[in-house]
Amino acid sequence: MSRPKQFSDTREHLLATGEAIILGKSFSAVGLAEILGAAGVPKGSFYHYFRSKEGYGVELLRRYFETYDGRLVQFLSKDAGSARDCLLHYFDGWLETHRCDEPQRCCLAVKLAAEVSDLSEPMREALAEGMSFVVRNLAACIRRGQQEGSLLPDLLPDETASALYSLWVGSALLFKTQHSRAPLLAAMAHTQQILRAP
Repeated sequence: MSRPKQFSDTREHLLATGEAIILGKSFSAVGLAEILGAAGVPKGSFYHYFRSKEGYGVELLRRYFETYDGRLVQFLSKDAGSARDCLLHYFDGWLETHRCDEPQRCCLAVKLAAEVSDLSEPMREALAEGMSFVVRNLAACIRRGQQEGSLLPDLLPDETASALYSLWVGSALLFKTQHSRAPLLAAMAHTQQILRAP
């Protein structure tokens, strides 16, 4: 039996409201009362949708990566251009996201990775699973680039995708601590070298 539409809508509303608040603060700093107050949902209703704040965090990350993964597949598709162009455009988007220090524009995964990985094993697992999807999509795009001739044939797709994603996640963390785009600009220069045309 399917759930009533109201259930689905309220759950989504709670997740969307919480994501916006957490991006501006942190997961630990935001209480359920603040999320429920902003969403206009009674406190007792929260546990109808989520078992705990930790369970809410897991679902928040799953929702984030599901949306991100869908956009990434389209972003890296053949219709968007050559694989090399798609990848460089994708990473250029990281630069654009970090053009100004607006917390609402940062990546939820990067924001929460350092905070919750040691505090919550279920949330860490959700992060690891979601990030692995991103790496797999990048690797598939690298393979496409090798097949079409826009990328070097000697690149190892899985290893290269993992290294590039690690480079950019690390650079985004440095951006947060240094309040400087220098790490991201360095990451782009290195990315362009790795993804140079044959």
